[in-house]
Order: sequence, then C-alpha cells, then structure tokens
Amino acid sequence: GRDRTRRQTSHNRTMISITKNNNVYAAVLVTLIHIFCWTPSKILVVARPVVRHIRSAHEFDRVLQKHATETGLPVIVDFYSDGCGPCRMMAPIFQKVAKKHIETAVFVKVDTNQIYELSGRYGIRSLPTFMFFLDGKKVNQFSGASEQQLVQFVEAVVERSQRENTKLTLESLKEFYTKVDTSKSVADIEGVWKKCASHAPKGGKAECVGAAATSLARKLKQKYKQPPKLEKRFQPEQEGKEKATGSTEGRNKKKETEPEKPNLYLATKDQLLDELQRREDEELEAKVEEEVDDEDEFEHMWQPGDFPERVCIIGGGPAGMAAAIYAARAGLSPVLVAPPMGGQLQGKGVDVENYPGLFNATGPALIAAMRQQAAFYGAKFETDTITKIEKKSPHGYRVYTNESNNVIETHSIIIATGAEAKWLSIPGEYELRGAGVSSCATCDGAAFYNQHVIVVGGGDTAMEDALVLARTSASVTVVHRRDAFRASNILAQRVMEHPKIRIRWNSTVIEIHGEVVKENEAESKSHNSEEGSELDLDEVTVRKQVSGVTLLDTATNEASHVACSAVFVAIGHSPATEFLRGLVDFDHE
Repeated sequence: GRDRTRRQTSHNRTMISITKNNNVYAAVLVTLIHIFCWTPSKILVVARPVVRHIRSAHEFDRVLQKHATETGLPVIVDFYSDGCGPCRMMAPIFQKVAKKHIETAVFVKVDTNQIYELSGRYGIRSLPTFMFFLDGKKVNQFSGASEQQLVQFVEAVVERSQRENTKLTLESLKEFYTKVDTSKSVADIEGVWKKCASHAPKGGKAECVGAAATSLARKLKQKYKQPPKLEKRFQPEQEGKEKATGSTEGRNKKKETEPEKPNLYLATKDQLLDELQRREDEELEAKVEEEVDDEDEFEHMWQPGDFPERVCIIGGGPAGMAAAIYAARAGLSPVLVAPPMGGQLQGKGVDVENYPGLFNATGPALIAAMRQQAAFYGAKFETDTITKIEKKSPHGYRVYTNESNNVIETHSIIIATGAEAKWLSIPGEYELRGAGVSSCATCDGAAFYNQHVIVVGGGDTAMEDALVLARTSASVTVVHRRDAFRASNILAQRVMEHPKIRIRWNSTVIEIHGEVVKENEAESKSHNSEEGSELDLDEVTVRKQVSGVTLLDTATNEASHVACSAVFVAIGHSPATEFLRGLVDFDHE
C-alpha cells in the first residue's frame, strides 16, 4: 500500500543489521516475512547478467528452451576463443549491444575451446561467429568482426520476436470461422489449428503460436479479407502478478499445475537423476543471476582532452606494452592505440617458452599482464586501428582511428605495429576465408574438432599451429615446400614425433577446394488443408566450406588431392607499416 516504501526501507535496514551479525537464518526469515506480507505492484524482474557465459551444452540447450517457452526473447550467441584477435575486438561491442537490448534479447557467449560439442553441432568454421535463435531455432548467423552487421542482425531478430509474439487460440479460430465460413466443420477447424500447433517450440505446450500463428493469420486474411483475433503469447504484467508470492491465487494455481514431486525414499533411479539435474540447474541459475559482468578489459580507456598527448604508442604487442610501461613510469602518461585483437603473441595458443622468467604462460596471459602493469603506472588505451597519421605544423601529429572516429593529437609517436600474416594468393584461398581458410590456428582451430586439417609452412609459426591443432583435430598434415623445416630444432622435433601429425615434404598447395553444404534443410511435408499448408518456415541456408586441397610435388611435378576440413596458412609475416607510407621513408629491401 502507501507505506510500502517505508516498509522496504525498514527491511533493508534490518537485513544490513542482521547480516553484520552473521545471523543468516534470521536474514532469510526476515526476507520471507517481507515477501509474504505484501504483493508488489510492479512487475517482478529476474536479475541476469548482461552477457551470460555458457559452461556446458546442457546449459545452452536449457537457455534456448527456457526463452522459447517462457519469455519469447531471442537468444544471441557469440562463439569465441580467448586467443582469437577479432573475438577480443568484438567483445566490448557485443557487451555494448547487449546492454542496449537487455530487456528485449538474451546474450550469451560460448568458448569453442571449452565446449567442442556446440562447435560441431552448429558447424562453426571461423571465429567469432554470431548466431541468432528464436523459439529455439537458428534464424540467422554471420562470421567476422563487423559491428554494423551485429547491430543490424540483433535489431532484426528483436523486431521479429516482437512481431511473432502472438497466439491463436482454438476458440478464436472457431469464432472466426463462424463469421466467415460456416461450412467448415469443427473437425476441420481443429485440424487446421493442430497443424499450426505442431510447430510450437519443443518443450512447451501444443499451441498455435509464434511464426506459425502469424503466418496462418496472414493467409486467412488474404482468403477471407479479415484475420482471426490474435492474442499476445507472452504478457509480462500478468506473469508478474502470478509470480508475486503474495498472491494466494497465484500460489494455488502453481500448486495445481506443478507435478507432484516424488518421495525420494520411494523414487526410482531415473526420478532421482531427474531431481538431481533439476537442483543442479537451479543452483546454476542462481549463480548466473549473481554474476557480475567482467569489464576489466574496458577500464583505463583514453578520453579526449584539451591538450595534445605527450606520447602516442601504436601497437599492442610486447614492444608497444614495454614502451608504454617505460613512458608511464617516466610520467609521460602515454596513450597506446591498438585493436584488442593484439598481434602474433596475442594469438599464440601454445606456451611461451623462450622468454626468461616465464614458465607455463600463454601469449594472451602475458599480454594481459603487460597491459595491467602499464595501466598501473598511468598508461591509457584506445582500442582501435590507425587509418592514417598527419604531420602538424610546426610540430606534432594527428593520429586518425578507424571505428571511433577519434583524432589523437600528440607531440611524438612510437611505432610498434609488428607484422601481419602472409597469404598464398592461390585459387580458392580468398573465397574460402572464414569457411575453413585461416591464418590463426588458436582462433579457429577448435571449430574443427576431430576433423582433418592442413598447415602450410615450415617455420616456428607453422610448428606451433600444428601442435595446437593436434590437441583437438583428428589429424594434422604439414605441407612444406622443402625437405627440411626452417623452424627451431625443438619445435620441429616435436612435430615430427607427434603421432597425429604427418608431413608432406617438397610440396606446395596450388588450389583450395570447397563444397556447398546446406543447413536447416526444410523437410517436405504434405498438408491436407489449404490453411495448414506452408507453415514450415525453416529456411534452407547454403554456404561453402573447405573440402580439400591440390598439392604439387616440387620434385616430381605430380599433383595430388588431399581431403581436409580446414587450411591454416603459416608462411611468415610482412611489416604492418603501410599506414606510414608518405610520412616516413621505406626500406624496400
């Protein structure tokens, strides 16, 4: 009533007082008293993190089913890997979009290195891959680091979920036919409704809802010039009232609809396992609700000021981080500009073994520690790429970034941009990038769990990629154009002795082949009634992925075909300094 606010304040004070005395049971008792003393007038909202991190395939399936049958919200999934550069670049963007749509969509992340089952189930071939689910079914997907594409796809699936938040009851359909077509028998009407209800999400009630109800209503309108009456499938206000624990009617209704729980002493083994799974799910849900979104990576960000910066460092690898640490300790407050994807070390999936003082440390972990150290001494970060640099007169520079459109004015610049991967420039390579062709085994390797893959190259990078892939792939074939590796002896020896790695000496890849695969192929069904036809709204998604390569033996000049699911190119790097052309002199050698 009117004194609800006063009672809530009293409740909070009581909770604080009891919590300080560590009287947990009393705190629970006070909470229950306040819950059952009044019914909140506002809708109860279940707290959940902005972005949920999935821990198992079972949890993922449960999330899809829950929102398909209880909320109707779309589920947007980010398949990622910690060592994937583009994944790190998209992480803050995914977080930002999730915050904007927190009330209209559910956002989750799946680590492909941890949950191979989901990667294989949905055919993940490159990272990051974003998938969009509605009513438990995949309705769209794309791969790559495109903020604009992510925003467009999210808005499209949210708009569709709101448009398809409909329900056509059997009573409404009968009432509709009594007005427009009295020749329809009750059996015919029920047949039409049952066909529509057969498309209801799995795990929910057999109802004519969602896309099927919308499609049926549209066809009936085309035929009879008026549609049947549709209802909202999910009505938060009514749900909130029923969920309010002070409502006696809601509690009685819940008791009537809930199945009777088995007596654990008399329960069968299957009943005990079901009860155990239910309790584990409840505990996991409670932990998820208490999760705090990790935004540490987005701290210490650079903000434009009124005066030029003293030092701007371009590059986020060890050289850039070392420069940032020294400049920050000298009191220069440097700004480090680099995309969050990092460089070669960021994508290094194996342990860093050749750096003094480090043992059992991965590339991403080392970069994270360097970044933390630089930030501690006062360095700021701008997570973006550089498009160009202009020289000011009489002194200083303007640094232009890509996505943020920020212009950083600075007195001096330190270039530490490292190198970029080289490509083979052969038929099929460019067309199949993101569909099995990659230059980052750490990023995309987990997507080819228990499959056959190829690594091209003979240096340290190729050896490290082969060892990383051997952890998850069925087999790895290393293709090298010479009869001996250029890599360090210790890495080359590991590759040659590994049971899952075979080597093709004196060979080059001259073409990469792909094949067309179909996803979500719709099943052809026959329908007897005119209104019940064409209710299967699943679409056929066609895409092309790597199926094999053609190898040329440099000694015999004979060509051969090798079947594979992915090709990882590791043939070296070239300096990432093209953006400096016209500003400094280049050494063409």
